[in-house]
Amino acid sequence: MADIPTPAVTISAIAEEAGVSAPTVSRVLNGRGDVAPATRERIESLLRARGYRRRGSRGGEMVGLLDLVFNDLDSPWAVEIIRGVEDAAHAAGSGIVVSAIHRRESSTRQWLQNVRSRTSDGAILVTTDLDSSLRAELEELHMPSVVVDPVGVPDLAVPTIGATNWAGGLSATDYLISMGHRRIAFVAGRPELWCSRARLDGYRAGLETAGLNVDDDLVVPGEFDYESGFRAGERLFGLADPPTAVFSASDQMTLGVYEALRRRGLRVPADISVIGFDDLPEARWASPPLTTVRQPLAEMGRLAVHTVHRLARGEAIESPRVELATELVVRDSTAPVTVSSAE
Repeated sequence: MADIPTPAVTISAIAEEAGVSAPTVSRVLNGRGDVAPATRERIESLLRARGYRRRGSRGGEMVGLLDLVFNDLDSPWAVEIIRGVEDAAHAAGSGIVVSAIHRRESSTRQWLQNVRSRTSDGAILVTTDLDSSLRAELEELHMPSVVVDPVGVPDLAVPTIGATNWAGGLSATDYLISMGHRRIAFVAGRPELWCSRARLDGYRAGLETAGLNVDDDLVVPGEFDYESGFRAGERLFGLADPPTAVFSASDQMTLGVYEALRRRGLRVPADISVIGFDDLPEARWASPPLTTVRQPLAEMGRLAVHTVHRLARGEAIESPRVELATELVVRDSTAPVTVSSAE
């Protein structure tokens, strides 16, 4: 007589039996410390008794396949993350499936369907808003996940990896102030993104610490791309009292600012100092080479792989929220303010 397959044990079923929420079970599975000892013990006992096994839970064995999910893939920023993920995955013997969901619900549904068919062992989601419904579906698939550069305020129920965006915004602004600049413009990224808001807050903190007012005319919205950087540059340099320096929240926007300056016959850094954010390869190739805040994108990708591997093997992680340090990289696009540019 054929054996009847045993239904998979779900996180929801464990939570109901333990008398707790599904996120509490998820925190125990993710090795989080913010669960009461008695509750943790009750959940772990049920997990063992019911034979719960998440995907990739193979002790010391290799994790076979990871999903890497972006909203969009049309930027050098994404390429740097992929490079780090591929390096770490290759070293660990894991394969990578790269997908783009383009912020569409239909694409997300299709991706989940594909995941079910290929039995991935874990997911790395980049600049993604891991809402409760998506998180619940991943948990029901027993699929550990890590978010790189989360869209909103990081959800401590899911491990996140980012960079010190606020500190990076502050260091760029402080550097320009130290060179005598007082009218410093900021080209912001998309306002719904956590990293955009943190960089803007760092810029504001730098000005306020130096006793300078934040001039709303000098804060211009952008979309993290070349075109929005160009439009921002056109707007800023069309002001009656233009800035002497511009700090952009991404290198791609900064290259658009470069083009706006070139078309107006303005020189970098003789007329305008410019700083970017990311330190993409293009920053070194720009003319002049771009001073920028280095965001360790490849390192973030590598750490994401290590984290999801540990979760897939059922191991604890040190912290659910990690921010890697940013660093100001000084090149040739910044200079002390001159009398002519300050006038």
